[in-house]
Amino acid sequence: MKILKPEIPGLLVIEPDVFGDQRGFFMETWNAKRYAEAGLDVNFVQDNLSYSSYGVLRGLHYQQPNAQGKLVYVLQGRVYDVAVDIRVGSPSFGQWYGVELSAENKMQFFIPEGFAHGYCVLSETALFAYKCTDFYSPATEGGIAWNDPDLGIDWPVKEPLLSDKDTKYPLLREIDLNKLPQWSEPHG
Repeated sequence: MKILKPEIPGLLVIEPDVFGDQRGFFMETWNAKRYAEAGLDVNFVQDNLSYSSYGVLRGLHYQQPNAQGKLVYVLQGRVYDVAVDIRVGSPSFGQWYGVELSAENKMQFFIPEGFAHGYCVLSETALFAYKCTDFYSPATEGGIAWNDPDLGIDWPVKEPLLSDKDTKYPLLREIDLNKLPQWSEPHG
């Protein structure tokens, strides 16, 4: 597998090894030993699956406390996936990174704890899978407006379909910094 490291510390784009022939293909979506050797040594405790139609945008979500690291990928269709660094004190605080994930490219995106996460569906439908490092905690969930002008995310869908909850999130600058995750310098 190949590991690509975007400029924002902690984010990883993973191109798994895919073995294909006339029958189809085989790939590992998670192998704790192999991924740890590649630098992704985490403990996943919950798997989620989301099915959405074209134009649906989910996010930008986070939990604090009970922050979740996520390994995300697409089983069917295409999505544009975005992570926003919300770690107070981070050199990349407020910066975002986006990547297209699809059933065809089979890429995975690792978003560590301390990021807000969202995605929009680019195909007729999409089946989106993600592994999480902590359990879903409704009491500690938060969000940021998907169209926060200070972030300037270049979403490929201009008029997305949003949940009621996702239409009410504040701008990042409106959130009390004490309620966001704190940056800690990586060791080593």
